[in-house]
Amino acid sequence: MDQYILSLDQGTSSSRAIVFDHEGNICSMAQHEFPQIFPHSGWVEHDPHQIWGSQASVVAEAISQIGINGHDIAAIGITNQRETTIVWDADTGEPIYNGIVWQDRRTSEYCDRLREEGYGEMIREKTGLVIDAYFSATKIKWILDNVAGARRRAEEGKLRFGTVDSWLVSCLTRHHVHVTDVTNASRTMLFNIHTLEWDKDLLKLFDIPESMMPEVRASSGEVARTTTTIFAHEIPIAGIAGDQQAALFGQMCVEPGAVKNTYGTGCFLLMNSGDRPILSKTRLLTTIAWKIGDTVSYALEGSIFVGGSVVQWLRDGLHCIAGSGDVEALAASVPDTDGVYFVPALTGLGAPYWDQYARGIISGISRGTTTAHIARAALEGIAYQVYDIVKAMENDSGLRIANLKVDGGASRNNLLMQFQSDILDTEVLRPQITETTALGAAYLAGLGVGYWADIPEIKAQWQVERKFTPTGDDARVARELEGWHAAVARDLTGKTK
Repeated sequence: MDQYILSLDQGTSSSRAIVFDHEGNICSMAQHEFPQIFPHSGWVEHDPHQIWGSQASVVAEAISQIGINGHDIAAIGITNQRETTIVWDADTGEPIYNGIVWQDRRTSEYCDRLREEGYGEMIREKTGLVIDAYFSATKIKWILDNVAGARRRAEEGKLRFGTVDSWLVSCLTRHHVHVTDVTNASRTMLFNIHTLEWDKDLLKLFDIPESMMPEVRASSGEVARTTTTIFAHEIPIAGIAGDQQAALFGQMCVEPGAVKNTYGTGCFLLMNSGDRPILSKTRLLTTIAWKIGDTVSYALEGSIFVGGSVVQWLRDGLHCIAGSGDVEALAASVPDTDGVYFVPALTGLGAPYWDQYARGIISGISRGTTTAHIARAALEGIAYQVYDIVKAMENDSGLRIANLKVDGGASRNNLLMQFQSDILDTEVLRPQITETTALGAAYLAGLGVGYWADIPEIKAQWQVERKFTPTGDDARVARELEGWHAAVARDLTGKTK
């Protein structure tokens, strides 16, 4: 087959474009970082023009690397940082404010009031989510309440809201198409995951006009055709999924009970729960995994706010490594942490604790503590957080995971992966192609236009690059987990209910 699938992978710190062939191989890839904006403590923003500009530039670079054009591309798949909120003018496509990033905490106090007023259970039952500043609803409300004239324009039907997937589709179609898919919609705290519609009660609660909301489509299937000048030919946009759901699909976790973890800026674990949403008893999130045709698959999700970004802090804040890739060698220079625990709650604790006021702590420091011990404790802190979520998933689902499929930048760290296997007492599987987020979007797009016939054809392509197996030192693992949970207990503020 002489055509390709183009995947747009728009992330928190960079935009990427990857071209895949019919065997799921990477033929070309381009990546550009773009600036992070921090107006105040706890605020994180992106310039929507820079998101689009960086994405457009890597598309041009990736296709030029292998000398193809739009005629050679069977379809485009889009995957994106979720929850990040953009509001733009319906006629001009001009954003009225910077995108408010998923990490942003400016609406935390408002979330506290919603919980105190008793809305938590209603929101959880409708959306599968807990009340948190992480999600899009409170970000939209903040923009409408704080940008001059925004609420009036919204009520007049002159504004559009979208997560980053919607923004990219809008840009690719010269702002003529306003859509999202079920996975991104399910992360807004405004979408009813049972009826698959924008929930009128929630829109009223957050005072958001329904006219702002995009049309919600399946994750696989043509939603639009490009009209941008990047391509000489119109190309079907046929796959959309939020980054973590795309990674779940790219890892071929298509059976109930299958689990993947993406070690990115944060860590995101998803367990496929099949055709039924499981409302968590352990404060995990219930979300939509994907919709293909008329079939909806659901997932349990645990979100860790600080994963690989703790390594960036070791580099940029503590200055104990020159580059992120140096952390493994530094951590491996000591046999253990010598009793040091690092709870990396630099922007709060996510699932299953949901303490948005917690902050990072390093405990157990002695005169003998070195930067190597702290580096190793930082890596282990990532793995401990993953352990807590896996155990919560097992409790909610009644299933014991058979293995953990991993991807993302930190999954290349062999020390971290082995420690993860040890404390979970299960196999950790790293695939040959670790760009599973972009691959998942490509697979969804290819299915949407018949480039691949069905899921079994795709599943045959997934292969293991390395398998990590537990060492079986149960007594050591039990001691280390006890120390970790004691450190977390010291960190919890008790402010988040």
